[in-house]
Amino acid sequence: MEMADVLRQRRAELGMSQTDLAAAAGVDKRQIRRYEAGEQQPVLSVAVAIANALKISVGELAGIPSHKVNLSGDWWASWQTFKDSEEVITAQEVQLRQQGDLINLQTATRGIEVEDGGYHWRGELRVWDNEILMGWYVADDGSVRSKGTFYFVLHPHGQRLEGRWVGLSHDGKIVTGYGGMARTEEEARDTIASLRGQETSA
Repeated sequence: MEMADVLRQRRAELGMSQTDLAAAAGVDKRQIRRYEAGEQQPVLSVAVAIANALKISVGELAGIPSHKVNLSGDWWASWQTFKDSEEVITAQEVQLRQQGDLINLQTATRGIEVEDGGYHWRGELRVWDNEILMGWYVADDGSVRSKGTFYFVLHPHGQRLEGRWVGLSHDGKIVTGYGGMARTEEEARDTIASLRGQETSA
C-alpha cells in the first residue's frame, strides 16, 4: 500500500479531517492534501509527526506491512472471581475494538445477575510485541466501584488470551483471579480451567 493510501485510510479510521491531522502533526493542511494525493512525500521529521498523530509506526505509514494481529471483534471473557470467599467462574460477551496497539473493551453482557456480582465494565489493553497485553478496566454500572488491571498473554495464533486480573473488591480488599478471552464461551471457560489446572499441578 502506498503512503498516500495509508494516510487517507488511517485518517478515516480515526475520524480525523485533513485539518485535524495537520494540526495534530504540526504541518499545513495543504501539505496533508499533497501527501494524500501522492504529489509529495514528507521529510522524515514530518513523517514521524504524522505517524504519531495517526498512532502508527513510520514503517506502517510508509506502507510496510506490520504483521500485527488484529483482535477486533466479538469475544467471550471468562473470569475466576470470588463471592463470600467462594470461587465463582463467570463468562460474558465482550467487544474488542483495536486501533494500532490499543484495544478498547466493552462488555455486551453481565455474565451473571447483578445480585450475584455481575456488572458491565469497559477497559483498554495495549499490545506489546504481538504477545503481551496489559491494561485496565472500570465498572460501567453506577453503583459498582470496581476498577483494576489486566495482564494477558496472547496465544501464538491470536485465538485466545490468558492471564490475570487484579482489582478492588466490594469490601475494599485487593483481589485477583485468572482471566481468559476467546472467540466462544466454551473456549473462554476452557482457558480458565486450563489455568486453574496449571496451578494445581505446580
